[in-house]
Amino acid sequence: MGLNKDISNQLNEKYKAIDQDVEDHLEGLLHSKPITYWDYIHTDALLSLQLPRTDFPDEKVFIIYHQVTELLFKMILSEIEQVAKSNIVDGGMFTDKIMRISRYFDVLTSSFSIMKDGMSIEQYNQFRQTLIPASGFQSAQYRKIEFASTELINLIDKRFRDDFDKEASYEEAFEHLYWQAAGKDFKTGKKTYTLTVFEERYKEEFLRFSKFYGKNNLWSKFKELPVEIQKDKALIEAMRHYDYTVNVKWVMAHYNTANHYLNIGGKTAEATGGSEWVKYMHPKYQKRIFFPELWTKKEIEDWGTNI
Repeated sequence: MGLNKDISNQLNEKYKAIDQDVEDHLEGLLHSKPITYWDYIHTDALLSLQLPRTDFPDEKVFIIYHQVTELLFKMILSEIEQVAKSNIVDGGMFTDKIMRISRYFDVLTSSFSIMKDGMSIEQYNQFRQTLIPASGFQSAQYRKIEFASTELINLIDKRFRDDFDKEASYEEAFEHLYWQAAGKDFKTGKKTYTLTVFEERYKEEFLRFSKFYGKNNLWSKFKELPVEIQKDKALIEAMRHYDYTVNVKWVMAHYNTANHYLNIGGKTAEATGGSEWVKYMHPKYQKRIFFPELWTKKEIEDWGTNI
């Protein structure tokens, strides 16, 4: 059977559009190897990325779990980017993307049992000492998910949020983001080494990223939708589900896992990055809410308390 004429025409048009000879590319197929699963997924490279710092077997669990988490974060950012860079966003597309993102976070939330119940407390509290001063708050992709989900004012530390100038520069806002509390003394302005090196690596990238998403984040995109679509119950429920999943359920799963390992004998151990992790992490303190106008005053007051 010869090459389908319609496909042949499409191939000719495709390569003609980029000034290429289709026959040269077809000849190249004669010498190319068939694709395999391991080549396509790069399995060997992927499985070579686990480099424990100790001989404790459960450290490998810890590393792989966080690598899987970062891959899911990448999938989430890809979904948000499609909304942010689309000139025409309708209610159907918006709802679909929000629910995809929520499902990824549902997986992240349920997956914490791998960490909570899948590592030896004794091993963890030995190999964690080799991780100092690294900290989970140094996940750049998670910070980007926050920037891409809501307006910057909603990420300002709760202590300053009500009086913070919404017209302040990105640089000034950056210095008052809630997660700065994990590595900064706001009375003295002194930053921990953990926060300092994190900013040295990512601050400029974050500023560029947040400037684009300042007007293209999910909350801003939602408010650009026609009023009748903004009132759609399915869409509102999808938005609320995403907000609560990320800022309460996933955070609390993380919190409970940390508490399982760091609250030993009733005494709370310090996090590897030196943060006051209980008040930084628990949602009732910071009340991180991506879409505040979709929640009642009472729901906001009780945020993170009825879990």
